[in-house]
Amino acid sequence: MRNKNPFLFTVLLCLLAIGSQAQPGFRVQGFHLDLRIQVMKMPALMTFAKQLSEHGINTIVMEWEAAYPYEKHAVISNHYAYKREEITAFVKYCTSLGIDVIPLQQSFGHVEYILRHPRYKDLREDQKDYSQVNPIREEQCKALFTDLYKDLITTHTSKYIHIGGDETYLLGHSEESKKKVAEVGKGRLYGDYIKMLCNTVVSLGKVPVIWADIALKYPDALQGLPPQTIFIDWNYGWDLDRFGDHEKLMKSGFEIWGSPAIRSAQDNYFLTDWEKHFNNIRTFIPQARKLGYKGMIMTSWSTSGIYSPVFETHADIEDLYAIRRVYPISGFDLLVKAFFESLKTEGALPVQSFIASYCKTQFGFDEQTAAVFWNAIKRAPYEVVQGKVNKAGISIAALLDSARQTAATLRSIQPVKNKAMFEHYLLMSDIRVFYLTCTQVEAQLNDISYTRAQAPVLLRTLQQLQPAALDKRFAQLNGVLLYDSEIATENALRNARWRQLVNKLGHHQ
Repeated sequence: MRNKNPFLFTVLLCLLAIGSQAQPGFRVQGFHLDLRIQVMKMPALMTFAKQLSEHGINTIVMEWEAAYPYEKHAVISNHYAYKREEITAFVKYCTSLGIDVIPLQQSFGHVEYILRHPRYKDLREDQKDYSQVNPIREEQCKALFTDLYKDLITTHTSKYIHIGGDETYLLGHSEESKKKVAEVGKGRLYGDYIKMLCNTVVSLGKVPVIWADIALKYPDALQGLPPQTIFIDWNYGWDLDRFGDHEKLMKSGFEIWGSPAIRSAQDNYFLTDWEKHFNNIRTFIPQARKLGYKGMIMTSWSTSGIYSPVFETHADIEDLYAIRRVYPISGFDLLVKAFFESLKTEGALPVQSFIASYCKTQFGFDEQTAAVFWNAIKRAPYEVVQGKVNKAGISIAALLDSARQTAATLRSIQPVKNKAMFEHYLLMSDIRVFYLTCTQVEAQLNDISYTRAQAPVLLRTLQQLQPAALDKRFAQLNGVLLYDSEIATENALRNARWRQLVNKLGHHQ
């Protein structure tokens, strides 16, 4: 049929052409909150959800862990656990904001908070490492996690349940598991157990969501999973094939979401690799768009998820301490806002111009001052491991000097607004100076030339650090976010090295 309006026809063709070239958005735009060691007060949690909704976030993945008020398994819940009415009120509030709250219930690895209790000792893959269930104990695990999923369903309205499934470090560790691995391989050991969990979720009318790292490593684990299963490909700045053949995951037919991070390894209290996280956002999010991922979930880890046990006897663990504690999310507004902007940006986030715009909006900085700020916080993001800097040719003394320069630079630029927000960057830089000073003293103490005559000088160096002042600043800046007892714990653990060194050097005099 002849077109009666050539101009309109041409416009439609142009729009179709533009649409075919435009990068698709993500149906799921989400943020992950990890409450393993930093349990947010409920008002702070609601305030953060409001901020997320104002920037287009439609999903929150809540890793409640022991802060969830389990009913049939109340022993799992810790002393920071919310009340059930608080959980339901939070979910209802998020729903009113257009946010879907997906509960994350670790169901394979990262289950120390469950297996530490004697009630679940028979489910452990190892009796001295409580990180993972034994996948051979399938019926017992099914009974436990069915209870936990049903409990979550009573307080959450999402159609999804995230079952975890990442970093199963003990896969094939027990004698029972070794026998199955010998017969069918680790892929099927993992896959059969995950299949049971996914089928359980589906039987409850929900859609299972899984981290993708282990399925990437063992592609045969994908066999037989419910077709509605969703995989989240978490990538914190590495090649797509880091965990395994990415192409096989792409061809599996399962829906895939992506997941970068604003807090992850190597971050800890004494180090934040700002440039690494910006590069992760700038690179991975456009890559995920191009690959056709349907969702993007920003993760924010307060810890590594690995715990160091304190044994009471050779068989009984008295406590578990999280390894690699990270500064609270209150100090990461810069990266949170970068994620928001990246979701609206076609192509890669222009990092430099974003930082300039952010600093102007938040602190009133001009472009030159914004560059000074950025160059300061990204300076020398190197770890100290076993007394050595993980960068060839750099000494601890040089790294400490760099940290002092950062602290001095940040003090030289005065924000005209949002001064409390800027204080987080100052505090993080001062904590790094504190840590590296302790590390340098420790290195001198371990040097072959050390004698007790040096103890007074080293002790004075430590005493000048005044950790109590840092503790007070930390409490003032994070008191709205965290409970007082959490703040006390964070301060105590952050100062542990300093305290040990002071005590030792005091006895050397």
